[in-house]
Amino acid sequence: IPRPLAMGEPDGGYPWRWSVYRWLPGEAAVVAPIADLNRFAAALAEFLSTLQRIDAGEGPAAGPHNFWRGGPLATYEAETRAAIAKLDGRIDVRAVTEVWDAAMATTYDGAPVWVHGDVAAGNLLVEAGRLGAVIDFGCLGVGDPACDLAITWTLFEGESRAAFRAGLALDPGVWARGRGWTLWKALITLAALTDPNPRRAETAQRVIAAVVADT
Repeated sequence: IPRPLAMGEPDGGYPWRWSVYRWLPGEAAVVAPIADLNRFAAALAEFLSTLQRIDAGEGPAAGPHNFWRGGPLATYEAETRAAIAKLDGRIDVRAVTEVWDAAMATTYDGAPVWVHGDVAAGNLLVEAGRLGAVIDFGCLGVGDPACDLAITWTLFEGESRAAFRAGLALDPGVWARGRGWTLWKALITLAALTDPNPRRAETAQRVIAAVVADT
């Protein structure tokens, strides 16, 4: 985990808070070769399990500051339904709606836990083929861990996906909402593409298909 070295407040030259962190070796998993994806998945699951065990009593609740990561999935209900309607003819609307409905039918009734909020391949550093660090904690908060599960369908598959799930002691409702969080992001990404961008469209379509196929 990166250690902060300096933090700054908005001013006339830069209107946002900013921070500088200690350098960590490695390259993002979007470009760096992973030696053993099953081992990588298990290591990431161990990291998230450890994070979730840290006392979250004084952690910040979900809100606009972290895009509601850790909060109720219902925050994005209207946006998701609109994206599904817009993509009619490009996606399997019935199958996608079934997954979304299943996610919306669950609620989180456990104690709030720490969530990273943006567990994506670009925020996982690979060093010597293995997971070296998890970076970008700008969406950190406490709440429902479902928002941290999208990596299940965006990076892992087959045995590695099974290894990741096995390393996280989460109930079926959390996984259902994890599928919902993943769908939401892929759907709004695909629906928002106005200029030809085959690579982004293909990626979003692949993620949607993976979520729908994984029961």
